[in-house]
Amino acid sequence: MNNDRIIRTEYSEEMQKSYIDYAMSVIVARALPDVRDGLKPVQRRTLYDMHELGIRYDKPYRKSARIVGDTMGKYHPHGDSSIYEALVVMSQDFKKGLPLIDGHGNFGNIEGDGAAAMRYTEARLQKITQEAFLADLDKDVVDFVPNFDETEKEPSVLPVKIPNLLVNGSEGIAVGMATSIPPHNLGEVIDATKAYMLDENITNRELMRYLKGPDFPTGGIVINKDELLDIYETGMGKIKIRGKVEFEKAKGGKTNVVITEIPYTMIGANISKFLSDVAALAETKKTQDIVDISNQSSKEGIRIVIELRKDADPENFVNMLYKKTRLEDTFGVNMLAIADGRPETMSLKQIIKANVDFQFQVATRKYTNLLAKEMERKEVQEGLIKACNVIDLIIEILRGSKDRAMAKACLVEGKIDGIKFRSKESKIMATQLCFTERQANAILEMRLYKLIGLEIEALINEHEETMANIYRYEDILERRDSMAQVIMNELESFRKEYAHPRKTVIENGQEAVYKEKEMEEMEVVFLMDRFGYAKTIDMSTYERNKEAADAENKYVFTCKNTGRVCLFTNMGQLHTIKVLDLPFGKFRDKGVPIDNVSNFSQEKEEIVYITSQTELNLCQVIFVTAQSMMKIVDGGEFDVAKRTVAATKLAEEDRVVSVTSIREQRNIVLQSKEGYFLRFPIEEIPEKKKGAIGVRGMKLGDKDSIEQVYYTRNAVESVIEYKEKKVVLNNLKPGKRDTKGTKIRV
Repeated sequence: MNNDRIIRTEYSEEMQKSYIDYAMSVIVARALPDVRDGLKPVQRRTLYDMHELGIRYDKPYRKSARIVGDTMGKYHPHGDSSIYEALVVMSQDFKKGLPLIDGHGNFGNIEGDGAAAMRYTEARLQKITQEAFLADLDKDVVDFVPNFDETEKEPSVLPVKIPNLLVNGSEGIAVGMATSIPPHNLGEVIDATKAYMLDENITNRELMRYLKGPDFPTGGIVINKDELLDIYETGMGKIKIRGKVEFEKAKGGKTNVVITEIPYTMIGANISKFLSDVAALAETKKTQDIVDISNQSSKEGIRIVIELRKDADPENFVNMLYKKTRLEDTFGVNMLAIADGRPETMSLKQIIKANVDFQFQVATRKYTNLLAKEMERKEVQEGLIKACNVIDLIIEILRGSKDRAMAKACLVEGKIDGIKFRSKESKIMATQLCFTERQANAILEMRLYKLIGLEIEALINEHEETMANIYRYEDILERRDSMAQVIMNELESFRKEYAHPRKTVIENGQEAVYKEKEMEEMEVVFLMDRFGYAKTIDMSTYERNKEAADAENKYVFTCKNTGRVCLFTNMGQLHTIKVLDLPFGKFRDKGVPIDNVSNFSQEKEEIVYITSQTELNLCQVIFVTAQSMMKIVDGGEFDVAKRTVAATKLAEEDRVVSVTSIREQRNIVLQSKEGYFLRFPIEEIPEKKKGAIGVRGMKLGDKDSIEQVYYTRNAVESVIEYKEKKVVLNNLKPGKRDTKGTKIRV
């Protein structure tokens, strides 16, 4: 291998350079808009391609696939989806303050449904796009650069005549930076631009007398008016927006909350997210005011109807929506754009200044080219007028010349060699001719009908018009005030034809204050069947169905509806459940699986004991494990905020067999798997913390373990059945803790 061809370089330096090159490519040539035309490269190329294809606003629609394919093949060598997505967004009036493309077919909707495939949809340019974005491309007003394979030329920027970056806004994520510019009202943007042109020392505060703030296509309400000045001065900040809400009277004295405008950030899938969030408020008992919710939106606009209960407070409910859903949201502003080839965060005035400077550059090139053409026209017209005055001589020269070159030499330089003249006077006059090259060519190409009197008069009128144009163009180019007036006149014409009333209200909204209704505390009955389905019912319902409730359910106890239920498992865990998370209703309602409202898992754990938090706080709890470890714990230790905590410490491979609240029990009876029974007073069990393992309750054989735990009360006979034999627990020989106990023979 030839060592001369090997380039040795530092790996880290090469990676750094390559990544910077890639990052700058993404920043400048893909993700960020140019401050001059407010367009990203993909948008600019799509519009230019449609212009080149002649898909004007007054021509038939063309298939989107045709536009996308042509743009990709000529100017934008990236995925077709990115081009089509840009085309779709430029046609959506709910995303753009001023749609640039007229879409025909399914171009998606505000609720997040995407556009149909590009083979089904059609598009053409909007009228304003043709007039304000692409109009003067033939007048050499912007630079054209080679495309990616240097087979075509494309404009480096479109000669946009309005501050499009402000009108349509922009969103894009580059490498290490992102842009987020809200859309604004066309009329207000033009007014602010004209105000700047009249006074270049105008401040951002003064500009905001004309441009009040963002104007989102979805309407809504901006509620932090006082913060907008700082946002427009720094180019960064957060705009707080709310949806627009109306109240409608419904049947039965009820009130409907109707959302007619949504925050701009809610466009798309976030509408369905909002509906599910509102439904979740009802399901989680955050509010009990909702009767029904329906999305009645159509092509006419947004209409989300929430039906409230008769006694609901609509104002308070709406404040809750502002607090807990995206009906109030923030739009992050970062007015980052490409200015002079580099990314820059710009203030309102800087954006307008950059656009106005661009307008002057475009106008200068435009009128310089127009002036040059008028000067050419003037030269030709003056030559033709002069020729008409000596037309007989010119005809004599033409008839006497052998070829075009001889006639032209006579007209330009007065050379008469080889030309036959009828008279000496004509010969002398011919030597005095001094037409320019351009004039001579025009005379030689002139048709005979131009010698008609009316045609000569028309030529003189054209010359006067040309002279007027020259005077006007020279005035525009020489005097900045004249050029400024031309630009302002164009802006005003766009304002009159395309401006529309503001949609977004701007105000200083009050902070949404939501007062949660205090839950009326009441006693309820907790029911859980053997399949793990739990619910709560009121006391009167329980009393009416007491016998069936006790027979059909494994756990039945009373608790407060504002309290919690505590589940102790064989793995030594304590799971707590808010009573409000359990369904409250009729006796025959199925209930909800206990797994769904807690961290408890039936696959990994078994429930050993369930009680209410209130009950636990008032008593002590006895723990007994399979390895015969036991302790008493004060119930107050389990009053914790977490949904799951360790209720006790377990030795390896040990498990909890029994958890019981101490009420009137006096003796505990431990029964082992091998048939040993041990009865001793509860007083022998020491009180420990929940983090302790405890003490041994019964001496067990190598393979023995505690299987059941019973309790006895004084003067109350307790009888159990053990292997088909009745055992009276009170008659068992009293023993001591940590002894073997008595074996029951069967």
